[in-house]
Amino acid sequence: MSLISGVSAIFFARVPRAFRVVLDAFGAALDPFARSVGGGTARVYEPTSYHGRPMRARKLIRTAIEELKASEAIDHWQKGRERIEAEDLLGFVMGDEPDPEDKVRDAERDAFLGLVARRATGEPIPYIKGFTEFRGLELASEPGVFVPRDSSEYLAEQAVKRLRGRRSPVHVDLATGAGTIALSVANEVPKATVYGTDLSEDAVKLARRNARRLGLKVRFAAGDVFGGLPATIAGTVDVITVHPPYVAMDEVDDLPDEIKDWEPVHTLTDRSSDGLGFVRQTVAEAPTWLRPKGWLLMETDPDRARDVKKVMTDGGFRDVRSTKGGDLKITRVIIGRRPA
Repeated sequence: MSLISGVSAIFFARVPRAFRVVLDAFGAALDPFARSVGGGTARVYEPTSYHGRPMRARKLIRTAIEELKASEAIDHWQKGRERIEAEDLLGFVMGDEPDPEDKVRDAERDAFLGLVARRATGEPIPYIKGFTEFRGLELASEPGVFVPRDSSEYLAEQAVKRLRGRRSPVHVDLATGAGTIALSVANEVPKATVYGTDLSEDAVKLARRNARRLGLKVRFAAGDVFGGLPATIAGTVDVITVHPPYVAMDEVDDLPDEIKDWEPVHTLTDRSSDGLGFVRQTVAEAPTWLRPKGWLLMETDPDRARDVKKVMTDGGFRDVRSTKGGDLKITRVIIGRRPA
């Protein structure tokens, strides 16, 4: 399953947010705690103390990399991931990308080490920071809502490409989470009418909050699959996007701790034996909502791509194929047109 970097629930202007993070994380570094998220309880963290020992940014980053590499809770799937995350967290605390020779103040150092210790427990960076950046948008992220994946930028790209140029495009994003794909489309195709649905009320509330802050118009509704959508748009939708929960129920325990211990179970699996229950339901119901020649775009991982493609083909979709792209190229988007 593809992962991400970056995110938080409250937005501030750059300087005030960085200042508050230093204070909050400094307190966290001195007062270890455990938090329960998504049905799992995170490990208690104990950040390393370096009081009285000024450090330059490069040395502090090196220390953080070693701690992150030693973590068994993190999936070390990407070469250099630990450096990327260490530099991200230090830049977050300092309010800007640090120069390797910068001297880090004591409060910033302790705040940073507290955040690194939290990350070492598996806590996703978007939850730690409270936000993530996705296609130029800063989106709030919080526990209880699916963590946006960097790899999903390719799904958004595929949707935007098919919506631009249409006179009055209509887009629906299923399992929308924090509204990541829907808001990206609304931002890049301003004339589009965009809808997002999610089973979770918490996710819908967060998505609406993101939309308000960004000044983007998206209609978010709580509902299972297409539930919550107005009946009036049936047969008018140009593009449906979805990053479905495709992990088989008996495979959830095999996921990295940073996913299974922190993210809501319903965002990972539909509890079916093969992980394709949500996919089948989407394929069965999508033709009702799509206009003639409308597109269904489903994000999945390479291991599920063939199965998802077969479900779409068996469901009568035309021009079905598996595509890959984006910077990471670790995901697949299975695309197909509405059956005639």
